[in-house]
Amino acid sequence: MSSQIQVHSEIESVIKLLEEAEDQYGIDTSHVKQQITAESTQSVHRQALWYTLNQISMDQPDWTFLSARLYVEDLYQKAAQNRGYHRDQKYGDFHHLIQTLTDMGIYSSSLLQHYSKEEIAELGNEIKPENDKLFNYIGLFLLADRYLAKDYDGNLFELPQERFMIIAMTLMQHESKHQRLEHVKEAYWALSNLYMTVATPTLSNAGKSFGQLSSCFIDTVDDSLDGIYLNNWDVARLSKDGGGIGIYYGKVRALGSDIKKFKGNSSGIVPWIRLINDTAVSVDQLGQRQGAVAVYLDVFHRDVMDGFLDLKTNNGDERRKAHDIFTGVAIPDLFMKKLQEVDENGRSVGEWHTFCPHQVKQFMGWKDEHGQALGLEDFYDEDDEKYFTQKYEEAVNHPLLPRKTYRAMDIMARIMVSQLETGTPYMFYRDEVNRQNPNKHIRGEGRTSIFCSNLCTEIAQNMSPTLKQNEYEDEDGNIVIVRKPGDFVVCNLSSIHLPNAVRGQVLDRLIPIQMRMLDNVIELNTISVSQAAITNQKYRAVGLGTFGWHHLLALEGIYWESDEAVEYADRLYEEIAYYTIQASMELAQEKGAYSKFPGSEWQTGKYFTRKQYTSERWQALKRDVAKYGVRNGWMMAVAPNSSTAKIGGSTDGIDPIYSVEYAEEKKNFKFKVTPPDLNHNTYAYYRRVRHELDQSWSIKQNAARQRHIDQAISFNLYVRHDIKAKDLLNLHLTAWKEGLKTTYYVRSTSQTEIEACEACHS
Repeated sequence: MSSQIQVHSEIESVIKLLEEAEDQYGIDTSHVKQQITAESTQSVHRQALWYTLNQISMDQPDWTFLSARLYVEDLYQKAAQNRGYHRDQKYGDFHHLIQTLTDMGIYSSSLLQHYSKEEIAELGNEIKPENDKLFNYIGLFLLADRYLAKDYDGNLFELPQERFMIIAMTLMQHESKHQRLEHVKEAYWALSNLYMTVATPTLSNAGKSFGQLSSCFIDTVDDSLDGIYLNNWDVARLSKDGGGIGIYYGKVRALGSDIKKFKGNSSGIVPWIRLINDTAVSVDQLGQRQGAVAVYLDVFHRDVMDGFLDLKTNNGDERRKAHDIFTGVAIPDLFMKKLQEVDENGRSVGEWHTFCPHQVKQFMGWKDEHGQALGLEDFYDEDDEKYFTQKYEEAVNHPLLPRKTYRAMDIMARIMVSQLETGTPYMFYRDEVNRQNPNKHIRGEGRTSIFCSNLCTEIAQNMSPTLKQNEYEDEDGNIVIVRKPGDFVVCNLSSIHLPNAVRGQVLDRLIPIQMRMLDNVIELNTISVSQAAITNQKYRAVGLGTFGWHHLLALEGIYWESDEAVEYADRLYEEIAYYTIQASMELAQEKGAYSKFPGSEWQTGKYFTRKQYTSERWQALKRDVAKYGVRNGWMMAVAPNSSTAKIGGSTDGIDPIYSVEYAEEKKNFKFKVTPPDLNHNTYAYYRRVRHELDQSWSIKQNAARQRHIDQAISFNLYVRHDIKAKDLLNLHLTAWKEGLKTTYYVRSTSQTEIEACEACHS
């Protein structure tokens, strides 16, 4: 009898939700009511959910919100059952949740140490269950499936708004006591209204007793056996904690180079990259997925054509393959100019020479101010001084320096063939990146500070190898290895939900709290690799990004392929840059500037001059920055934002939509998906999708956006599988000429969906 009463109650509850949906979204749910009433089983919610999910289509997109309402009711029931309160409450006692999960070892004890019971009760009263209605189905499913806290048996304890409040409390725990609760409430406001998202490691791990908060890391490998194996050890430790890794291999000697003056003994970089590949596969990320690693090499490195560009392709010797890593090529301006050299018949004739970095140092004798040998990779071209070009020509003209010579176009053809087959290598335009670096003062004009980007190509920060200095036995008989830490880059990411924040007119309120949250990640993070932790504190770099660009264009009635879209990107990202730099300046005024601020382009004002920020408000900010400093050495980076964009209910990063209707499929789900806010008004702006759009318009948009971003942008090129070589080449040339710092995947229609780095999907 009680079972029948429960079923009847479930039916009434579902019908009430269906009727609310009819009023709110204007959809007819009568057939669903009939089905669940007729079947009358004990899984009414699940039946109704299954029916509603099957209704989602481009003609009826709002069914996704009804599905989300049904799903969240299921979450309420599970949490209530596991925590011991009545499901009608929706959310239980917040302090009891924190105490319970702390006792279980799921939450860190720091929350109870920093917040009193009264403060936790006050914050619990701030939780807004009605904000759960903002989720669409796939967003809520991903949040619940991957990020809400569960016990060790997988039983759900935490609910969506509690996850947001826990993140806010965690990131603000060290703020001054008289302002801390207001900062927590403001951070919760930003998160719960879906005005922003945090990076997936922060979303998953904040408040918990395990895991770190940063998205990814970048290391520079020294040309030594110790350097190679210690890098591998560092990669393994970071990968275990869920970080994506970028690695620069351009300093490691090439195939056939000498070792200890014995000629022809070096095996080159390929075997070492295969070792990294095995580490990525073996050391998975907390059992969820294998490690994600990108390896970059300069286009003037001799191994670029001796195996590197073929690492992921399906042809050739499998013993020289590394299918599980991603590749990137660091390209100087000079190489792009060589591609454009033609004879009278229009045939490409530009020559390109590749060298072993070890032999360059041996033969050329270039030294820094400390007497350390320098290679070609240590120079870049400024606008007015061609430092790299001069050194490259000196190397070319040296009669004894070994090299391999190719047509530049043959190298580019190999790059493009690999891109069409595998999506990689990424393109890293090293001169532009270093020209635009606000912290180039660390090594001086013309000296390379940034050798490569990260796994998702949006990070551009100073780098240098960590060096083994000594090894000795201490007085207790321990073997001590002494390492001189290099600049080991850390990515701390968070992103603005453009449609919600822009149309809600909250950028001026949102960005200050978002920057405070990002800056606090630096203080709170526990990074297992010491030199990364040191670099994190040294530069205090963060990456504030955005997602939902196509969604915003559709809502604003702007076509993708238009000058209006380019102009809008320019205006909007200048506005974001202004509020971001202002927020960092205000944090510096409150807490102090980052340690390397003196001499930087932030301090000298050159950054503002180079960006042509001449308005009065920019000039006033320039003066404030010179006076007070900035808290963060780098501030902006636009990541791919796939997972968290779905949680936010918007479109990925700066990408155009995949299709007006498609099935979103991962390992444990397959859902029908339509673009957000699809209706008869927005359809025209969504109609042309990724592979149909003229990519030159995407490049123009991104160039306008890049002018205001101090780091870089994850920018994909979408092409047909039968694209002509000259057309793909023209896209790359256009991207370079327009001042893009990087390009991410080349995604062709023949490729299966590429598994990208989840850590950067902030």
